[in-house]
Amino acid sequence: MKTLTGVVAMSLAMGGAALAVDAPPAAPAVTPAAPSDKAQIEALEKGFVAGFNAKNTKKVMSYYARQGLFVFDVTPPREYVGWPAYKKDFDDLFAAFPGPLSLKIADVSITVVGDVAYGHSIQDTHFTAKDGSKVEIVVRVTDVYRKIDGKWLIVQEHVSIPVDLDTMKPDPLSKP
Repeated sequence: MKTLTGVVAMSLAMGGAALAVDAPPAAPAVTPAAPSDKAQIEALEKGFVAGFNAKNTKKVMSYYARQGLFVFDVTPPREYVGWPAYKKDFDDLFAAFPGPLSLKIADVSITVVGDVAYGHSIQDTHFTAKDGSKVEIVVRVTDVYRKIDGKWLIVQEHVSIPVDLDTMKPDPLSKP
């Protein structure tokens, strides 16, 4: 300990440079988001839920970027490239379940860094099929947002359901 104290004292005496031994690397500088950015994304998610529950494809799609949108959804095809493809997915979903439906979002986490943000949530949806039967699906959603012309929009989305690897069956009610 006496030697370390002497090295530090000598280093400081020689011009103020400190000797760092096994110091962890400095974390990259991150500009904190303005509180309003996170609030705007939370409002986007609430608006999405309202549009979804109203089966309003136009409102739902107003939260997605028209250029460069890429989505992995739980329904085929494997990926939706572009705004028109994902709009059709929502049109088809609402047509397949013409009865009442409800979506609730929980466990929302949003991180904003500059004009890019990412978030994840658990989304519990209850559908009513054409024959009146009820279907519940719980999905995991990860979104990437960009602030485009002053407005936050979803530019990438990944929707998934866990799969039991022993049976290779999906777990549509995915509990923690």
